[in-house]
Amino acid sequence: MAGGKSGAIVAAGAVPVLALSTVFSILLVGGADASAACNPATGSGTSITLDPGSVPETEIAGYDHEQLVNAAHIIAAGKALDLGVRDQTIGVMTAMGESSLRVIDYGDAVGPDSRGLFQQRANGAWGSYEDRMDPYISATNFFKAMIGNVPDRESLEPTIVAHRTQRNADPFHYTKYWDGAVAVVEGLSGVDTGLNAGTGGQVCSGGTTVPGEVSATGWAVPAAGPIVSVYGMRRHPIDKVWRLHSGVDLNGGGCDGPIWAAQDGVVTFTGFDRNGNGTITVDHGGGVQTSYLHEYASGILVREGDQVKAGDQIGRVGSSGQSTGCHLHFSVIVDGSPTDPVPFMNDMGIQLG
Repeated sequence: MAGGKSGAIVAAGAVPVLALSTVFSILLVGGADASAACNPATGSGTSITLDPGSVPETEIAGYDHEQLVNAAHIIAAGKALDLGVRDQTIGVMTAMGESSLRVIDYGDAVGPDSRGLFQQRANGAWGSYEDRMDPYISATNFFKAMIGNVPDRESLEPTIVAHRTQRNADPFHYTKYWDGAVAVVEGLSGVDTGLNAGTGGQVCSGGTTVPGEVSATGWAVPAAGPIVSVYGMRRHPIDKVWRLHSGVDLNGGGCDGPIWAAQDGVVTFTGFDRNGNGTITVDHGGGVQTSYLHEYASGILVREGDQVKAGDQIGRVGSSGQSTGCHLHFSVIVDGSPTDPVPFMNDMGIQLG
């Protein structure tokens, strides 16, 4: 089998610890270093380095020596591509979900051609049978596909990154393996990666704030980026008519991603509008309201009359009503008329997307 870099199991470079907010239940990362802090070990010489040949005879998080050696091959492959520890951990998480970190010579329910750690099928992207059965090469091909297919991965949940890289019938299949992946990466390296267990929905966002974090002006980002559709006139993707798109669409981290109140206020409406869009509307006073669309019934977490604070989680991202996929439609209404949320929120010190 192909191997990674040689040497003892070491962490190359210091890895900062991220703070997990107990108030907003999300990693709070701000300023120009937000991306680097979310993927804390990035760049040449700073990501985690492991030698698969030096993995001790031990067990971590229920994974035995053979499985841990395979995890080390994945980490080494990520290091060779100059990826950070979050990306390396996503690779380990994906292999846990596909093969339980074993190089298996048979397919799963997806099809008979699936092989190896990542259950990769016989096509040009995943290489030959020998490539798919080699833990280091198969991991390298996984990471190359991830880099090419998911350039915005730091704004997405780890499970969504894995899904977009090689597709799974259930995009959230990998979530339950995140904690184990963090434990294995940290156990093998001896490094506190900052990728706290229990944050399988972790996303990153650039700019001055991230979802759930309240700015100095008292406003908060309502959901994770990127922006997938802007405010303005457009041809509606479902009705096929030219009309105003009265808000901005945020990726929101995918289905069930958290939605936060953009400002203190009173919930004035929850339910479904005439087009079947799950809706939460919050009145902030002074003629300003915000609306959050496309939640499923189970994703509406507040009731009419509730008092909310900026950064409180009020819902979960869905795809109800006139929607072609899970996202948050975020609207700002001033004196009864919609306004472009991007410049409005910029004036409040908040960068959307």
